[in-house]
Amino acid sequence: MTEFDISCPLCETHDVERFYRDSDRDYLLCNECALVFVPPVQFLSMDAEREHYGHHNNDPRDARYRKFLSRLADPMMRYLAIGSQGLDFGCGPGPTLSLMLAEQGYPTAIYDPAFQPCREVWAKRYDFITASEVVEHLHRPRFELERLWSRLNNGGVLGIMTKRRFEVQSFADWHYKSDPTHVIFFSDDTFRWIARWLGAEPMFVGPDVVLLRKDSVTQ
Repeated sequence: MTEFDISCPLCETHDVERFYRDSDRDYLLCNECALVFVPPVQFLSMDAEREHYGHHNNDPRDARYRKFLSRLADPMMRYLAIGSQGLDFGCGPGPTLSLMLAEQGYPTAIYDPAFQPCREVWAKRYDFITASEVVEHLHRPRFELERLWSRLNNGGVLGIMTKRRFEVQSFADWHYKSDPTHVIFFSDDTFRWIARWLGAEPMFVGPDVVLLRKDSVTQ
């Protein structure tokens, strides 16, 4: 019997224990997939989340923001043929990564449950999918990652940008956990678990960027 009667939102096991606690939230550790997550009862409401996202100043004309997104865009493009078609999942109120990719010859559709809820995107398949600074917000990470993977063509690439968590000593002072809309936190071991689950090979191309390639033989 573990301390918390709750299942991991990623691997669905019940081998969960407290990782850290601050004045506002608990952070639970799954001993199977190494995900750290906030219990759903401590999530913000959808309206409160939308209000928080609305304060983000993501301007496609901002050179600094483009440089930040290039940390995901540049390594992604090395695995893509010109003309490859993609999806930017969680594009937010100011879609920018999709514009950057399209400018380089990679037409990219957009989807965001709060700002661009175009359900037609799920009827198509893509050569690549990007998820920049979005997976840490997911309330249902297993469902969303399965859905994204199912929309990816064989040989395609899923690119994820999110800051990977530290051990508990550093976690206490980590600014990333203080965002009230950040509810799940991935480590290297979590992404290795995800890769085994999906049948992919993880490529760690930076401290906050991971690429997962869908094997054209086994998928």
